[in-house]
Parts: sequence; C-alpha cells; structure tokens
Amino acid sequence: MKIKLSLLMITKNAEELLEKSLSSCKGLVNEIVVVDNNSTDRTLEILRSFKAKIYQNKEDDLGKQRAYGLRKVTNDWVLVLDSDEIVSKSLKDEIKKMLSLRSSMTAGGYLIPFQNHFLGRPINHGGENYKKLILFNKKFIKVDPALVHEKFKAESENIGVLKNKIYHYSYRSVRQMFTKFTDYAVREAKQKINQGEHSSFKKIFLYPIHMFWARFIKDKGYKDGLFRIPLDLGFAYMELMTYVLVFLYGR
Repeated sequence: MKIKLSLLMITKNAEELLEKSLSSCKGLVNEIVVVDNNSTDRTLEILRSFKAKIYQNKEDDLGKQRAYGLRKVTNDWVLVLDSDEIVSKSLKDEIKKMLSLRSSMTAGGYLIPFQNHFLGRPINHGGENYKKLILFNKKFIKVDPALVHEKFKAESENIGVLKNKIYHYSYRSVRQMFTKFTDYAVREAKQKINQGEHSSFKKIFLYPIHMFWARFIKDKGYKDGLFRIPLDLGFAYMELMTYVLVFLYGR
C-alpha cells in the first residue's frame, strides 16, 4: 500500500516563491498544512488556490510554530519545506518511488541534501553544502523550540539519507538578503539573551571577522567565485548585529 505524505510549511508574507514551492510538490503530497503568521500579501490567496489547510498562529518562535503545525497534519509521514525551497524533479521521483512501496520506508526519517543559491546562482562551499532532516515519520520526531534555526530531532537512530536535492533560494537579492539577516540577528539576539549569554567589545569586533574568514577562506567559499563575497559579508553583518543587540539589551 502506498504511504500518504503531508507537506508542512510555515509562512509570513511569503508570496514571492510560494507558488513554485507548492507546485514542486504536486503529485507527491495529498495534504498541505500551513501555519501562517498574519500574512498581509498574497500568501493566503496562493495557499487557498492549492487547497491548503491554513492555521493562523501568531508566534515568533519558529520551533513552536513547526510543532504547532506538526500536530495538525493527519498523515504519519511529513515533508517540511520553507516557501523558498523547491523539490527537484529527481528528488520528487525518488520520494514517490519510496512512498509507492511501504517496505522501502525503513528509517524513521531521511536527511535531504540542499542546493543553495545566491542571486540565482548555485553555491556549494563555505557552509552552504548540508543535509537536513525534513522527511520523517512524525511518531519518531521532536521539534527543538528556537527563535531561529529550529531543528527536528529524531528519537529513532535509524535515519536514512536521500540522494537528490532540495533547491533553496534563500538569497535572491542583496537587499532581500540583508533584510533576512537583520531579522535573523534580532531573533538570534533574543535567543542568546534568554539563554543568559553576554556580549563584549571582543565579540562585537572579532566574531564578524571570524565569520567571514571561516565561510570564505576556511570553508573554501572562494571556490564558488568572488560573486559570493556579499553573502559572506552578510553573515558577518548578522554576527555583528546579533552581538550589538545582545550588548545593548542583554544587560
């Protein structure tokens, strides 16, 4: 018997790539569950056109938002996407083949590799080549509460790895990237303050430099080309803003 799959997504003013993301899942999932945080653009209109089950929940903690959505899905197996992530055709075929034969879904969850893009061009180095646990049986999963960089944790040690990729368009323009990093910095600062972490002039000045060096030099981001320098400067900016905010508001 074929296994049924639910798509889980959280949104807030996500109209830009939402339609492409949802379209990439057509024929793969039989349920779309979306937790929306009071979107004011065309997000809800697009979701309704895909017959998504929409739940409004005002919550800044992304981990709690994911956990809320996970309680709403009706299938055991869940695929988690963000609105700027697109399932490649090869990945879609790989998952469909697994779903069609129940005995092939032997793990509690599966890591899926990501192909990140900057300004529309693929990037493969400098911390941008990773796998995430976003396909799983919800019976074996817990969500870590987090204002940013929330994660799904598997209670089962049996985790598989898929071959094909998710296309991630997280950095579509320099302006959009810095808006995103500013939001991340605010979230990260709140999280660090809540955890009792303190800032210092050393952290404010040295951590951003280390961030750029680690991504562009140590992790060989330069292999992608000089065009990605604004991306790594963006990460340095995010580190700077995070510790400035912790310094100002964490005392």
